[in-house]
Amino acid sequence: MAAKKPFALRLDEKMMKEVEKWAADEFRSTNGQLEWIVREALKKSGRLGKSTSTDKD
Repeated sequence: MAAKKPFALRLDEKMMKEVEKWAADEFRSTNGQLEWIVREALKKSGRLGKSTSTDKD
């Protein structure tokens, strides 16, 4: 598994609360949910390389 790179992300309070709720609904951490959202967007756009597509959902 590749090392994860820390990254600061600024979201407005309302959006963050919605992400936290969504994460709880999916039994994921907030960070895990954000990773999942980005991974799904990359897959949908065809930009996800094969080396990172094996990450667990």
